[in-house]
Amino acid sequence: MPDSSRSRTAAPLFSRPSAPERRRLTEALRTETVGGMVLLAAAVVALIWANTPLSASYEAVRSFHFGIPALGLDLSVEHWASDGVLTLFFFVAGIELKRELVTGELRNPSAAALPVVAALCGMVVPAAFYLATNLAGGGELSGWAVPMATDIAFALGVLAVIGTHLPAGIRAFLLTLAIVDDLGAIVVIALFFTSTLNWAALAGALAGLVLFRMLHVRWRVRGWYVYVPLALVIWALMYNSGVHATISGVVMGMLLSVRPRERGRTSGSDAAQDAETSGDDDPPPSPADEVEHRLRPLSAGFAVPFFALFAAGVAVSGSALADVFRDPEPLGVVLGLFLGKLVGVFGGTYLAARFTKARLDPALSWSDVFGISMLAGIGFTVSLLIAELAFEGKAVTEHVKAAVLVGSLLAALAACVLLKMRDAKYRALWEEETRDEDKDTVPDIDQPEDSVLRPAEAARRAAERAREAAEREREETTAQDGGSADRAPRGRDFRHGEHGDGSHGAG
Repeated sequence: MPDSSRSRTAAPLFSRPSAPERRRLTEALRTETVGGMVLLAAAVVALIWANTPLSASYEAVRSFHFGIPALGLDLSVEHWASDGVLTLFFFVAGIELKRELVTGELRNPSAAALPVVAALCGMVVPAAFYLATNLAGGGELSGWAVPMATDIAFALGVLAVIGTHLPAGIRAFLLTLAIVDDLGAIVVIALFFTSTLNWAALAGALAGLVLFRMLHVRWRVRGWYVYVPLALVIWALMYNSGVHATISGVVMGMLLSVRPRERGRTSGSDAAQDAETSGDDDPPPSPADEVEHRLRPLSAGFAVPFFALFAAGVAVSGSALADVFRDPEPLGVVLGLFLGKLVGVFGGTYLAARFTKARLDPALSWSDVFGISMLAGIGFTVSLLIAELAFEGKAVTEHVKAAVLVGSLLAALAACVLLKMRDAKYRALWEEETRDEDKDTVPDIDQPEDSVLRPAEAARRAAERAREAAEREREETTAQDGGSADRAPRGRDFRHGEHGDGSHGAG
């Protein structure tokens, strides 16, 4: 395994984020966790609805068409869910991606290297598993992108069910991994699942996006009643252009400003709210933060579960499950999610640590990375969406969707076992991060050391300093011993000859 005693100038892998970042992370993941629970419930309802005598009504509702035919928007409920409602999910994903690129982990190449390498390997390796399986079995190669994505909401919902408290460093890594995964999925959808282009509609959508940016940045218009109608027009034009309509959500999310607004520019109730919810060290919220704060609950609690309700309803009979492990397309998806994600994410993390100066946080072990890598195999929402785009036949599409459910379930069960085995350690780390002995609502870990008001945190910091001093002394001793060992043989050879004992051999 990578040496955990590497240069101390590099930040440890999965180290604890800063206090403002932890607060933002906690708020975002709290919403995603609740949304993940709703998502799990929607998936269960869909499976029950589609596998009981009520299955005919499920198909009738899913295939019911409505809309405005004159505008090319006469869609089924299933397509409204995947092409329309799910755009809200991609809008929030666009905001997250923009923030990470501008002010978050991804802005710093050295800090971004680990999650980016892990995510890229976690996309390439599952795709390779799928392609290898289908090349060997003579299946369709068009589904190579299905096992690439990680569903952060579903993963957090699973963690909530088993009651695991992951430390902030691992949660931050998992979230960044999912964001990079989403970026990969966006690129794949835009490049590989775009039909014949309607250039006039595409030009109209691009013009609408330019107007969106001008209103937001140049003219600083803030009324939702301006942006919602404009966003609907952009979405409709993007849908009719041949580019998948969810891409419009991504682009609009990335057009929002993620730079913190000056406190003086925030007025009225917003300023009062900022004063109450932000610490002195926290930057004021950006326009994108404010929009995300309002829309993330709608995305996690409605948009994604609504999509799952009409995408996850597949047959789970014995013959259908047998087809999942017999046909190359669904088998490739199962292997890609369950094994490909594990090998890709863990292998990418290992390589990133092996060939850089990164070292694992002393509080964690590589078994934790193994468990998180397995958790990344939960690929639900985006995997189901790509499955609908990649295959034309209804039978193979349903089998691949069932494979997404099976692969995600296997990955979730394995991850639960692995992470639950470390739950005592995670709980201890979580308690350190949230301890508040002086009852001032600010975690002790974010405050100056005080052995009177915060004795437990003071003791923890003293123990950490002692451990670091011992580690530093051990490294110095190892370096000195190594230097002495390197110099001694050279001296003997130079003075005494080849054998180092004064002799020159028999010859």
